[in-house]
Amino acid sequence: MKIITKYRSIFLLVLFAIFTSCAESYTLSSDNYEEALVVEATITNELKTQEIKLSKTAKLEDDGVEIESGATVTIKDNTGTVYPFIEKDGIYVSENPFQAAANTIYTLEIKTKDGKVYESTNETLTTENPILDVTPAVVTDSKEGRGVQIRVTNYDPTNTSKYYRYEYEETYQIVAPVWRQEKLVVTGPENVELQPNDPNTRTCYSTKISNDIILTTTTDLQEDRVNFPVRFISDQNYIISHRYSILVKQYVQSLASYTFRRTMKEISSSGSVLSPKQPGFVSGNIRCVSHTDQKAIGFFEVSSFSSKRMFFNYKDLFPGELLPPYVTDCTEEEYKFCFYFSAPNPCEGKLLIDRLNANRVRYKFNIEASFYYTVPVECGDCTSFSSNQIPSFWTN
Repeated sequence: MKIITKYRSIFLLVLFAIFTSCAESYTLSSDNYEEALVVEATITNELKTQEIKLSKTAKLEDDGVEIESGATVTIKDNTGTVYPFIEKDGIYVSENPFQAAANTIYTLEIKTKDGKVYESTNETLTTENPILDVTPAVVTDSKEGRGVQIRVTNYDPTNTSKYYRYEYEETYQIVAPVWRQEKLVVTGPENVELQPNDPNTRTCYSTKISNDIILTTTTDLQEDRVNFPVRFISDQNYIISHRYSILVKQYVQSLASYTFRRTMKEISSSGSVLSPKQPGFVSGNIRCVSHTDQKAIGFFEVSSFSSKRMFFNYKDLFPGELLPPYVTDCTEEEYKFCFYFSAPNPCEGKLLIDRLNANRVRYKFNIEASFYYTVPVECGDCTSFSSNQIPSFWTN
């Protein structure tokens, strides 16, 4: 099933739990399907264009998730200010940038195109408690093995934050290990030649976004002090081979929001909708006020937000050690470049040209007489799977 955002697959599992019981058998068919509105809504104290995502739950046999289009979405506060949202590329965005303020009550209102009206409970901004630091360290984990543990730390002297959610964006530098100044190019039906290679195909940058619900709490500690392992990367993972950066995002949550997301995480990690983990209806803070029989899945939260970026180089954490294995096996392949039988080696000119045209191999490793030695295209051209655009935040 195609999932549009990281939470919607979890929402489908929750819907299953809502409409089933541990004590009753369940037939996996659409006969038991009931449509529900799925809401992903977090506004923060950042001055920015805020976003809200609306969709519908899907049937088991559906191969996609339907966006809830044509809705009227607004947020209101207790001072009388109304923040309207407009639909853009399947997401509802605020018409103007705004930020949540302390000691202000916010309510989300949604009116779908079929006339159903949904409202959230009243929510206020959580305690502002910015990240203190994000640090890497080489560790050996009993389950994960050796690698880099990235920790986030902060401290709330008022002891009122307590509940935290994290996301991250990681960006890493890729250097093609078998890049050469010349490359093989097909110049005719039975001919190849070496031509100058583009130097911009040697170094690239890829960015990945976390897709898990990452939570922690300090309720079992005497102080509201966080020292949390937000990301572990194996020392055999190629993404740390050169220079790596991570942007950690922190959301301070309310108890209700934390409990909701923790339950969603537990359900999603149960491994199967047939798991004995069937908690029943997972209560969010959004309900349909016009049609009480209609259900909504999701939570509207007003969170204090902070973020911090960190860089490290592989050679600084693992001085003198070999780099991790590259994303692709770069073992060279030998081709005898001819088109007619030549004992004792068969001719492979057509095969080489076909693979060059298909962009499977291209980058010359060595040439000896009529023998060409090539490697997979990823080994000599990182733009075949990544981007050579240097991110605006990147520093060396």
